Order: sequence, then structure tokens, then C-alpha cells
Amino acid sequence: MVKTIGNPLSWAAQGLSGAGHMVGDATDALRGEVTQPPEVKTLTIEDLGLALRKGYEDFKRFRSDVMFLVLIYPIIGVCLSVIAFNQALLPMLFPLGAGFLLLGPIAAVGLYEMSRRGERDTDVGWGAALSVLKAQNVGPILVMALYLIGIFLLWILSAMQIYHWNLGPQPPESLGQFALDIATTGAGWMMVILGMTVGACFAALVLAISLTTLPMLIDQRVGLVIAVITSLRVARKNPVTVATWGLIVAASMLLGTLPFFLGLIVVLPILGHATWYIYRAAVPRG
Repeated sequence: MVKTIGNPLSWAAQGLSGAGHMVGDATDALRGEVTQPPEVKTLTIEDLGLALRKGYEDFKRFRSDVMFLVLIYPIIGVCLSVIAFNQALLPMLFPLGAGFLLLGPIAAVGLYEMSRRGERDTDVGWGAALSVLKAQNVGPILVMALYLIGIFLLWILSAMQIYHWNLGPQPPESLGQFALDIATTGAGWMMVILGMTVGACFAALVLAISLTTLPMLIDQRVGLVIAVITSLRVARKNPVTVATWGLIVAASMLLGTLPFFLGLIVVLPILGHATWYIYRAAVPRG
């Protein structure tokens, strides 16, 4: 059969047809093929240690630190530059840094896929990190990402309000003066205590709803609702272990911000790979 070039109308029709199929596939993925969440397993502290060791091995194997250096650190640098040139944003320096805890599950999506493939394939490259953006995955992953971004924005708004209640509403005179006000005034201490309390609540919420959600969406054809319910079941069945993991993540992220957030290039990939193995230990495959 002779192939013809066609015309713009036929191109548009084909494009719309393809886009319609992709949207339909993504919508089906939001519902998934599984209607009941699985029975989750019991996690122990030893499981966390094993997950961290496996995460470190994947970190060395895939050199995912380089990937984060290329993709993530420039974004961090831009944010810090904007803050440095806008004094009014100085109070948001720590909340933005702490916000990586809330957005970490999004940043680690590619790492989950690399670890998933690495379990059965010795030749896994960085291209695997982008392969999650396919029809059966992209719908629920993007929706979950939007939820986490919304929680992050609520945290930033809360942090701004806490600053206004205590040391605001005027912006700090300088970074040095801002640090001095925090360390030597009652209002500064109150801001720190209130901010850490509210931040811990946001972090606990994100940990409970996302611990195994994104890895499960990548690994199994389940809908977003089933994946979130499963993550909540893991947290409810293993409150001490999950809380311990949250403390490990928080402490690691705090160390990763030093110096100048450079440590995150190592911390984020290791924690991302380790989260995959926590999912594998807690959630059976359907």
C-alpha cells in the first residue's frame, strides 16, 4: 500500500485519537484493577536496617547521586539564590529546607523504578527513572504528586503565619539579626517550638499516606485510593517502626542540608532506594 503524507486535519485527528487513548489509560490507572487493599506485613527495626543497606548498595550501583546532582541540586541553588536576594524570604529558609521531607516521595519516584528493575536486571541505567512516566502509571503518580505539592504549600503558608505571629510581620533586617532574634528572644523560641510541632504534623501525615503509595503504584496495577489505603494500613499496623523510619528520615535530611544542602545529593538517593525495600518488606505483590 502506498503511504501518503496526509494533511493537517488528518494529523490533528490522529493526535487527538492518541491523546484520547492516553487519557483513557491514565484514567483507568487511577481506578486500577485491584478493588481490595492487600493484607500488609509486620515491619521490624531490622527491616529498616536491611532497607538502608540495600538502599546504599543501589546508591553505589546506580550512581544516583550524580542524577540528583544534575537534576535536583540546580533547583535547590535557584531557590537559595532567590532567598539570598530577597530579605523578606529569609524566614522561609528553614521551612523550604524542611519541605524536602514533604516532597521527597515525588523526587524519589525514579529511584523506586531503578530499584524495582534492579531486583531482576543487572543492567539498569538512568533511563529507567524516566520510564515510570507511562500510561499505566502517570495518572495516579501525577495526582499523588499534586496532593503532596498541596500539602507542601499549606506547610509554607503555615510557616509564614507562625513567623508573623511571633517575629513579624516586618521582614528581618539581616540573616545575622534573624538568627539572633531566634536564639535570644522568647518570641523566637516560641516560633521554633510552634514551627517544629506543626511541621512534625505535616511530616507525619505525608509519611502515613505516601510511605508505600508511590512504590506500589509503580509495581502493581492498583488505583490511587487502594495504594493510599495500603500505606495507611502499613502505618497503623507498624506505628513504632514507621515512626522510627520517620525519625531516621528527618535526622538524615537535617544532616543532608549541611553544608549548603550538598549532603542531600547523597541522603535523598539512599533514602529513596531504601523506601522501595521497605515497601517490598511490607506489601505483598498481588
